[in-house]
Amino acid sequence: MIWQEEFEKEGKVDSVKWTFEKGFVRNQELQWYQEQNARLENGYLIITGRRESVSNPHFESGHQAWQKNRKQAEYTSSSINTRGKFDFQYGVVEVRAKIDTAMGMWPAIWTLGIKNPWPANGEIDIMEFYRVKNVPTILANAAWADEGQWQAKWDEAKIPFADFLKLDPEWPSKFHLWRMEWDEHSIKLFLDDQLLNEIDLARTTNPDGFNPFRHPHYLLLNLAIGGNGGDPINTDFPKEYLVDYVRVYQKK
Repeated sequence: MIWQEEFEKEGKVDSVKWTFEKGFVRNQELQWYQEQNARLENGYLIITGRRESVSNPHFESGHQAWQKNRKQAEYTSSSINTRGKFDFQYGVVEVRAKIDTAMGMWPAIWTLGIKNPWPANGEIDIMEFYRVKNVPTILANAAWADEGQWQAKWDEAKIPFADFLKLDPEWPSKFHLWRMEWDEHSIKLFLDDQLLNEIDLARTTNPDGFNPFRHPHYLLLNLAIGGNGGDPINTDFPKEYLVDYVRVYQKK
């Protein structure tokens, strides 16, 4: 084990290990990210999604950027990452977590490369839950650069959430184990020891010859609201995304 976060302390997230994202960040999602929506309690990281209004200090009427033309957010949540504090290349990542699968929720466990802007840096989605063509779905993905700025190639696994509910109707109320096994040849993504996706790293080279999955990545945990998660207008809040631990292993 080269890095671990057990979330054993009560109170605030450890700023030595984690950095918060703030405000409107990506994907035209509805939530405003802020520190106060994350806390440590009873051995868990608890990220809370709330329906509450927050004024946007960067608001400019008529601005082209969506982060500036919204006067306020109607939802809040948290997103934390290890950028600049911990990164790794290859190994095994295990995250035990309980996700909320209500309409509008978009929880994720993922990594980004430390070199280059997205998607040239590479993205690994160890876990995402959202709606694909309005069907609740568990996803396990990787993305890298295609021709043209901001254009990505994807290797995606999309498993209808109904498949998990058939096996266990109580699935949403339980903790589950997500695992990534990453070496110079492949990335394997598991959920409760079921292999969801295997990405061949011989296929993941950017147009400029850079392979982002043969370089270091850092970790992200977040609960987005809206966007691919669907419209949360009829969802009861607050909602909670619980993480028990994050553990990273490498061969000696």
